[in-house]
Amino acid sequence: MPASKAQQKAVTKYVKEKYDRMMFTMPKGRKAAIQAASDAVGESLNGYVTKAVDERMARQSVANTATERSEAL
Repeated sequence: MPASKAQQKAVTKYVKEKYDRMMFTMPKGRKAAIQAASDAVGESLNGYVTKAVDERMARQSVANTATERSEAL
């Protein structure tokens, strides 16, 4: 059953209020490889990429904290 125009409008409004959109480019074929990796673990492409970014930021934060601590000594 297709969504009504009112439902579509409500979803669009919700997404605009709750999410930021990002667009990025990568070499041809890379998207398919990432999609395959996300499928292999049962995640959406968006969820997979978001988790990868979060994990890298967490590692970077830990590394930066360690560097700041060693510089303070």
